[in-house]
Amino acid sequence: MLSLPFLLLIFIVAAIAIWIAGVQLSNTADVLSSRLGLGEALGGLILLAIATNLPEMAITVSAALQHNLGIATGNILGGIAIQTVVLVLLDVFGIRGRKPLMYRAASLTLVLEGLLVIAVLIVAIMATQLPKTLIFARISPGALLIAILWMMGLWLIGQARKGLPWHEQGDAPDAQPSNRGFSQQSNADQSKGKSLTRTWIVFLAASIVTLIAGVGLEESGDAIANHLGMSGVLFGATVLAAATALPEVSTGLASVKLEDYQLAVSDIFGGNAFLPVLFLLATLISGETVLPGAEKTDIYIAGLGILLTVVYLYGLIFRPQKRIFRMGIDSLIVLLLYVLGMVGLVAVTRS
Repeated sequence: MLSLPFLLLIFIVAAIAIWIAGVQLSNTADVLSSRLGLGEALGGLILLAIATNLPEMAITVSAALQHNLGIATGNILGGIAIQTVVLVLLDVFGIRGRKPLMYRAASLTLVLEGLLVIAVLIVAIMATQLPKTLIFARISPGALLIAILWMMGLWLIGQARKGLPWHEQGDAPDAQPSNRGFSQQSNADQSKGKSLTRTWIVFLAASIVTLIAGVGLEESGDAIANHLGMSGVLFGATVLAAATALPEVSTGLASVKLEDYQLAVSDIFGGNAFLPVLFLLATLISGETVLPGAEKTDIYIAGLGILLTVVYLYGLIFRPQKRIFRMGIDSLIVLLLYVLGMVGLVAVTRS
């Protein structure tokens, strides 16, 4: 086993690589979203969500190949709650001025994305109660329904982008302007002849770096946890989840800096909605049902993810303007609920 200082060095190097790659992912995804006509919200839901969750995909594939399905389940469900807390970090460290993140990002499209997160998590929780023998052609009904629900959600959000029967097409009248950051420069880029192919190459290269560095982050973090004597459940919900959330932190801060607030929120909601789709991938690879084997801690964390998402949906709709400790009231509530949730998780693991 490698020494603790060497493991810490690997962890730090991998984190730096993910941070740099995350900035490029945010910049290029913003341009691609505009050039492909996806818009900030849908672009975050598809491009950034999948790219920033490459570490989780690698962990899921590895766990499924080894038939260690508990790691796959904990990785998928455990990452959703802490990725939602990333929005707190963006609110505190990324937003300048008096108005908090959700006030600026306010959009009914983002509300739809948050509802999609809740829907797939509810189905995931329901699927944990199905019999383990309920599987056909390496596909379980719960995992299949999650994937179908996710695709239907993408279609509905795409339809919402074309037009909603609401004032300002579902955007708050004084929220983020339609074009910000690199999206604002996209038309200028086209007129200057900047290659879409080059943008794709940078995006894919940053995705590969994120994937490789994410695996290194997970492996070194796991070894560090063993050195420190942390339990598997607490490691998955804290260290591992925080490590694999680094791409979201990096891309989120970059998006907020470019004043693409909707892209930053969409990246989080989109990633959280996409993560449960990996249950289908794990089932196909392992040939076993995954969700019926979930532990009570996994179900607990999934419920916490739903609760935190609901708070931010209220923030998007009611748009509180007051900031406390440099964050919106909704972010403060999310932070407090997450801390209480972690205390409850310790109690659940000991019961």
